[in-house]
Amino acid sequence: SLLQSIDSLRSEIEQGKKFGDLDSLYEQAYRMLNSPRCRDAFNLTEESPELRERYGRNRAGQACLLARRLVEAEVPWITVFFNHNARGQDLDTSATDLYGWDTHNDIFTAMKDHLMPRFDLGFSALLEDLQQRGLLETTLVVCMGEFGRAPRVALEKNFSGESPGRKHWAGVYSIVMAGAGVQPGLVYGSSDRMGAYPQSQPTCPEDVTATMFASLGIDPAAHFIDQLDRPFPISTGSPLIGLY
Repeated sequence: SLLQSIDSLRSEIEQGKKFGDLDSLYEQAYRMLNSPRCRDAFNLTEESPELRERYGRNRAGQACLLARRLVEAEVPWITVFFNHNARGQDLDTSATDLYGWDTHNDIFTAMKDHLMPRFDLGFSALLEDLQQRGLLETTLVVCMGEFGRAPRVALEKNFSGESPGRKHWAGVYSIVMAGAGVQPGLVYGSSDRMGAYPQSQPTCPEDVTATMFASLGIDPAAHFIDQLDRPFPISTGSPLIGLY
């Protein structure tokens, strides 16, 4: 195959053990993608029309349905992207996610009429479906972005849109976790009254990654050795044991 040819050529250049380990990782990923079980998971037509409607007939909703099928196929790490910054990307205009989460402007219209209805439908369907199939207790679901939105509503002239929005803000933001023993309905930590900075139980991204790796049975305090024999910590945070 093309992948094997490229890997073979590279192996002639670099015969070190670490490069051999890297080849093994690529091979594992390729075998997983090429397995009949994984390929079958991508065939959403096997699902009933009613269930597909439950998830939402849009890209994000159907991606959540695909995520559930990949969980059933025992794929250990699955990522669903819900971000459409360019309006009108879909060929089918009736299934277009009109707004992305980068709501510098038009935040009220985007959230109320486009983003939240689709998100609520797809995300709740995923959790409900996993629970009904007995998969939620062994699956950690994490819903998050890379930052929040500023505690200030204003029109930004350098961005498209006609009404105010909120710019990027890293001081504080919320994420959602479910499954794998996380207590349902638990609120962990709080922000100040302006929604600008943490007020109680401050948590950093490293703590989130440590929690995720711990759920996978991987010691977050362990190290990964790269091709140059440099040790890198898997995570510098601590698992959020207060979630359980």
